[in-house]
Amino acid sequence: MDITTEVCPLTFVKTKLSVERMASGQTLEVRLNAGEPLENVPRSLGELGHAILALRPENPDDPAGPHRLIVRKS
Repeated sequence: MDITTEVCPLTFVKTKLSVERMASGQTLEVRLNAGEPLENVPRSLGELGHAILALRPENPDDPAGPHRLIVRKS
């Protein structure tokens, strides 16, 4: 799922809605921007009890660019 064109709080809202439609144990890969989305989306999903499996920049040489988040629904 790509939320790079969205702004907070829609970044989390769209991600949360997608996770809610999943079965327990399923994973979702989310493409998100650095800044507020990178800080808020993984933290908020973790607070809801979901597992953050990976969080990394798409380009390791550009940590301010888009990131990939992989989350597993609890």
